[in-house]
Amino acid sequence: MKNDRKLYEKISDEILPAIGGKDNAIEAFHCATRLRIALKDVSKVDKDTLNNIELVKGVNLNKNQLQIIFGAGLVDKVTDVFIQHTGIKYYSVDSGSPEPAKSESNDKEEKKGFFQRFIDDLTGVFTEILPGILAGGILIGLNNLLTQKIFGAQSLVQMFPGISGISTIVNLGSSGIFAMLPLIVVYSATKRYGGRPVLGLAIGAVMMSASLPAMSDVQTGAAKAVIANIFGWKLSLTNFGGQIIVALIMGWVIAKLDNFFQKKLPGVIQFVLSPMLTILISSFILFMIVGPIGVTLSTWITNALVWMSQSLGIFGYIIFGGIQQLIVITGLHNMFGAIETQLISTTQYDFLNPLFSGALMGQGGGVLAFLFLNRKNAKSREISISAFFSILFGISEPALFGINIKHKYPLIGGCIGGAAAGAYIYLTKLTAVSFGTTGLPGIAIAAPQNNGYVNYILTNLVGIAVGFLASLVVAKFSTFESKAKVTNKTKSVVSKQVSVD
Repeated sequence: MKNDRKLYEKISDEILPAIGGKDNAIEAFHCATRLRIALKDVSKVDKDTLNNIELVKGVNLNKNQLQIIFGAGLVDKVTDVFIQHTGIKYYSVDSGSPEPAKSESNDKEEKKGFFQRFIDDLTGVFTEILPGILAGGILIGLNNLLTQKIFGAQSLVQMFPGISGISTIVNLGSSGIFAMLPLIVVYSATKRYGGRPVLGLAIGAVMMSASLPAMSDVQTGAAKAVIANIFGWKLSLTNFGGQIIVALIMGWVIAKLDNFFQKKLPGVIQFVLSPMLTILISSFILFMIVGPIGVTLSTWITNALVWMSQSLGIFGYIIFGGIQQLIVITGLHNMFGAIETQLISTTQYDFLNPLFSGALMGQGGGVLAFLFLNRKNAKSREISISAFFSILFGISEPALFGINIKHKYPLIGGCIGGAAAGAYIYLTKLTAVSFGTTGLPGIAIAAPQNNGYVNYILTNLVGIAVGFLASLVVAKFSTFESKAKVTNKTKSVVSKQVSVD
């Protein structure tokens, strides 16, 4: 552990001058794979130096935010040491969304637009709750493994009745997480927007109230809504189970009301009245405004996705599989967490997750093509092998920013591989029971129907194989690879000349 800390401190010391020093940094934080540093002047960034720092898998600049890719798990440790060692301000999700600061090259303060802040907020909300969602999905996969018939024969539970109790507990663990998903989301959203998370749980309990009938039962006529008479206005009340969009909006509402009352009420009565007024007013807002609007939005999103999968057919899957990793480059992929959560809550399945994995593996094929063409270069081998292993475990940023975007032909070939994988997913009707993981671990959440486990493996192999071959073809008939080789030769000549001098 001490040796690890020394390494992370060394990395921090090397990052600092490459970003223009501590005074050029506003604040730092991290997402699932990247150390993100908000800067005053991005022109001071030395990307070449950063790329050559140990453990760094790639570098990306997005407006005034520098993103240094370390990979899942590692980035948490590096960021903790970086913050402590450098003294740069840490951005906490409790304090709200980080705002870009004034650039030295521009007198006006450039702030993030509404859409960018929205994407950042979704990232923060679902990054925090992802472990719970992932745990529930894998437990569903484990329960399917125990209860599904194997090649038409008996299931494991039927073959070994003694493990039936294990299956029951596993099922409770998985179903409990997804049954309470809106409550988990509203908790995380309240925390993200700077409110007290316990009040998010409180309004979540109102949303999930057992005294109210389920919305689905009311819609099918199996139950009647509770009618609240408010000065002659008859308001229909139902349980908002499964409504993720409603939970997200209510997290924002709770946070804003909580902060408002804490500021406006005097200290003597604030402790009692602030939480009470927050929950009371939020409850009215929930049933009168946010609930109906959120349900409508959720219905539109779900119907649009289902329409895409049914009406566009194989072409829709091909297009989505081909461009999904391009969406990752922009950072907009973070918004899919809310969409996938809503899909699972509404349909119990997520057809997007296998598409993500196929697109990911397409880029992995591109990395292997780069490795093959540069197999005699030690540095290229090192970067390629590291990036490919990250791909296998569901992380594409090291491959995208470290290799594929830089050399172009692996990116293009990888997109073709993702499109081919999308076509295979459509033909085999592959889907998933959860989301949050792709690559090798993603098999745990593949839906077992239609030989799902086998087809999940084949989907990934199709992505890799087609991505590899397509990248070789693109490199052969383009100038990308030739330029890369010329650059490498030039660097080699320069290096030899320097050593001679």
